[in-house]
Amino acid sequence: MQAKPYYTQDTGQPLISFVIPVYNVPIELLRQCLDSILALSLRSYERQIILVDDGSEQSPLALLTNYLDDIVYIRKPNGGLSSARNTGMQMATGKYLQFIDADDMLVVNQYEHCLDLVRFQQPDMTVFDFTNKPIRRTSYTDYDTTTGVDYLLSNNIRATACGYLFKKELLGSLRFTPGIYHEDEEFTPLLLLKAKIVCPTDAKAYYYRKRNNSITTSTDRRKMLKRLNDHKGIIMRLSATAQTLTVQKEQQALERRGHQLTMDYIYKIIVETHSRSYLDRQLKKLTSQGLYPLPDRNYTTKYKCFRFMTNSNIGLKLLMSILPYINRER
Repeated sequence: MQAKPYYTQDTGQPLISFVIPVYNVPIELLRQCLDSILALSLRSYERQIILVDDGSEQSPLALLTNYLDDIVYIRKPNGGLSSARNTGMQMATGKYLQFIDADDMLVVNQYEHCLDLVRFQQPDMTVFDFTNKPIRRTSYTDYDTTTGVDYLLSNNIRATACGYLFKKELLGSLRFTPGIYHEDEEFTPLLLLKAKIVCPTDAKAYYYRKRNNSITTSTDRRKMLKRLNDHKGIIMRLSATAQTLTVQKEQQALERRGHQLTMDYIYKIIVETHSRSYLDRQLKKLTSQGLYPLPDRNYTTKYKCFRFMTNSNIGLKLLMSILPYINRER
């Protein structure tokens, strides 16, 4: 049975709801995450911090006594990251939403700049950068305000939803697909399509901890094959969605993202399975959906080179012999 939320806050609509899924995270890392939010210039009524405990083996609540006045705590049966985020979104009352993984944290002085963009420009979305190293930088470069469609058309986006501060009203009925890996790859481009005003900045506002043996890097064969299968499913669903769009630029923007994901999918098959027979079977399935060969588009030099190599048997043989070795060296 799902527990009721505890220790909720009062007053009107917060400026930002921070949604933090928690599952068996070391308590010190979770405290650092919370401290990074509490260190921001947001007053207590301007923030809402939602911890969604996704069925941790032991609730962290007893070890968070100093934070109880500042958080909304929800404990639910384990359902995965998508389910936890969806629960947090449902509870969120803020004008803007920010996802944070419980073992990561915000870079306070950098994130303050994102808050300034939100306060003074009130965009639909602010896009910022990540870092995995301690930084002391206090300068930033802001790029021209754009639309989400134009941003998709001009950039190879970072899919992780933690890199976007966005208005909750953008969501509409959009949610993360439960039970899959790479859920951000589907969610983020669909969210960007809805944004009319996007403020990009190179502020390194999010501290990402490198994780060994995470789900997305596990070498367990069953997990690996599920990752690949989920990746393929996302490509096909985005492609199907693109075909329903009536605005040509929106369709082109989502197709571009689908082409990039297809390139990544082929790359991952080669470096993770080392199997030409598996690759050929998946290419056949992509072909049946009109997703392969990769179309001739002037996206990036990397895309054009990869397209050229993958569109011939000789090129695929060469990639099969080189890419696993290069990946191993890294």
